[in-house]
Amino acid sequence: MSAEIQVYISGSSGSQEIKKKQQRIIMILDGIKCNYSQVDISSDSDAKDKMREIVGDPHALPPQICRGDSYCGNYEAFDEAVESETLKEFLGI
Repeated sequence: MSAEIQVYISGSSGSQEIKKKQQRIIMILDGIKCNYSQVDISSDSDAKDKMREIVGDPHALPPQICRGDSYCGNYEAFDEAVESETLKEFLGI
């Protein structure tokens, strides 16, 4: 069995841009009936540290998409995979 997709989000972000990106990722994943979990870094500093460790950037901001301890990409990479119809490959599913 493969690792679950994690979408690292911030439930308390003041940025409308971040909120829109997070909503679009969730909408698309729900649309393809992908199993995933949302990890809210705003309420869990360990989750924020874990996200930044996997991403490899101590300043990374959500949304970020991971599969277990493997980094899939950020919103821009996700969006590109959607546009090029390679989302399943991007997610590793």
